[in-house]
Amino acid sequence: MKARFSRSVKPLCRRHRGMTVAFLLAMLAAGSASAQQGTPEQRRACTPDVYRLCAGEIPNARAITACLRRQKSSLSPACAAVFEQ
Repeated sequence: MKARFSRSVKPLCRRHRGMTVAFLLAMLAAGSASAQQGTPEQRRACTPDVYRLCAGEIPNARAITACLRRQKSSLSPACAAVFEQ
């Protein structure tokens, strides 16, 4: 029974992390909590950069946004375009 529980926890953690990153990217693309959410394309553009450059900041959305801004010169062209909007 212990092994089943261990296996079922991993997908939940990944799912939670993915949802957190999606939320963060929506906030990032919007610029503020009261603005419109980012498009799915904008979220897809920055997700790899979040994992590559700012994984240690997950799940703190503000910290991830700040990290991506600090790493602007290292962002992929697609994610850099999100910040230029």
